[in-house]
Amino acid sequence: MKKNILVVDDSALMRRLICDIINTDSTFQATDVCRDGQEAYERLKKVCYDAVILDVNMPRMDGLELLEKLQQENIKATIIMVSTLTVKDADVTIRAMELGAIDFVTKPCNIIEAKGEDFKGSLLKVLKAVVRSDNTKNLLATNTKVPERPAAVKPVRLPRKTVGKGANRLVALACSTGGPKALQSVIPYLPDNMDAPMVLVQHMPMGFTRSMADRLNEVSKITVKEAEEGDVLEKGCVYIAPGGKHMEVQKKPDGRHVVRLNDEPAIGGLRPCANVTYESLRNSGYDEIVCVVLTGMGADGTGGILSLKQKKNIHVIAQDAQSCIVYGMPKAIAEAGAVDEVVPLTEVAQTIIKNVGVQ
Repeated sequence: MKKNILVVDDSALMRRLICDIINTDSTFQATDVCRDGQEAYERLKKVCYDAVILDVNMPRMDGLELLEKLQQENIKATIIMVSTLTVKDADVTIRAMELGAIDFVTKPCNIIEAKGEDFKGSLLKVLKAVVRSDNTKNLLATNTKVPERPAAVKPVRLPRKTVGKGANRLVALACSTGGPKALQSVIPYLPDNMDAPMVLVQHMPMGFTRSMADRLNEVSKITVKEAEEGDVLEKGCVYIAPGGKHMEVQKKPDGRHVVRLNDEPAIGGLRPCANVTYESLRNSGYDEIVCVVLTGMGADGTGGILSLKQKKNIHVIAQDAQSCIVYGMPKAIAEAGAVDEVVPLTEVAQTIIKNVGVQ
């Protein structure tokens, strides 16, 4: 039986194009459409869809207002946002993740791009990954509201003594599909005196990583920023790889470590690519690197971690299958036999602190 998809967009042309794209895949059918959030709300009260493709900007009730309404009334729906590459829409999209949206695809700027293979490919790729996941509907029951503490997230207990006092550690985290939502259950629960810096790779386009970093910084004790060329890595700070650039870590002659960004070609369609970041750490001066792999499709991070393991003392934490939106990246590293701890999302922050300690 085909998966039933609802398309919500105020543009009749975009509704038709998106439906046509979805219907090219024998897995799906998109016959139902809504012109705005109000129509979608009325429909979702009565009909359960396998996924909803939701526009951000619409009259009467926009995408964000619809998500708020669904959350308030505990109406479960697997939502994929369609967002333009503007600063305003990026901010709204990150907020949509907080309200329960699973992922997003970038909206074409014109009809030519809308009919192109890039948009078709990205839409179907995300749709397949999200709909195929058995976990998605279960996870929708958790209405995470940042900065309020979700009841499921375990409080981080600070170690009485700093772990391995004197050791020089780094946390390197990678995630993809479902990552922005997952990070809301990790980053805000890290203490500002974490005894390590963190470098973080989330697969997102340019502009969206800045919005995500700014939002996480607002709701976290730890400092969060979009990484910039030459940033000196400091303990108690999270550096997020900017969309559209690869991020490397370079050791300076004085022992400090700095961010290096480059515009090298995308690897497997990914830029930033986590493998690039992990492999750059082979020549770092860190005594131990705690690698964290969260939800995401594909296997990015596995090759880099295996390469890093040949030269460095590493400890690998992977999110468990049950709490992943898409169990791809954590599964790949687990199947490679390189994982030291498998934990649910609610315990990731605690597990990081257990391994790096506090200052």
